Amino acid sequence: MRIFPSLLSAGQQASLLQDLRGVLARAPLYGPLMPRSGTPYSVRMSNCGRLGWLSDQAGYRYSSTHPVTGEPWPAIPPAVIEIWHAATGVPFEPEACLINYYGPAARLGLHRDEDEEAKQAPIVSISLGDTALFRLGGPARKSPTRSMRLASGDVLVLEGPSRDWYHGVDRIMPGTSRLLSEGGRFNLTLRRVTKPL
Repeated sequence: MRIFPSLLSAGQQASLLQDLRGVLARAPLYGPLMPRSGTPYSVRMSNCGRLGWLSDQAGYRYSSTHPVTGEPWPAIPPAVIEIWHAATGVPFEPEACLINYYGPAARLGLHRDEDEEAKQAPIVSISLGDTALFRLGGPARKSPTRSMRLASGDVLVLEGPSRDWYHGVDRIMPGTSRLLSEGGRFNLTLRRVTKPL
């Protein structure tokens, strides 16, 4: 696990947010549901890229289309692809960019990213907006955990053994950033889904 604090300057954050607004105009945020129970998440989601990650009562999966509009996901903005390459150094590109929006009361329980075929590919997380209290565990749900703050402009990489570690977001710290006019936090999670050639 590696963290690049303040990898994105204030200007880069503002430009990336503008790109993100353009994506969300075509692929609006929606309310995902937990499998089986149908319980709503406290975060709202969207995606960009060839594939988008979905969660609903049918389970977890990747899809090429938005679950509400039925339209294909917009392309991942070039600036986001550049961050992926700068943070990972891998030659291949991500296929999915999950967009999570956290309001002041949102959180995300401990989980692992395990719906991808490309298990050896890194995962990249980009933070925009209010600081999140991020929790990182280990390979088992009961592994010891530690918490750290992820601020706007920070980039986190999970690779190697940490690629399969449990992680989550305990809470958002409202008012720690002025980037988003509506407050809260956007998190972009970049993943490779299929095995690269």
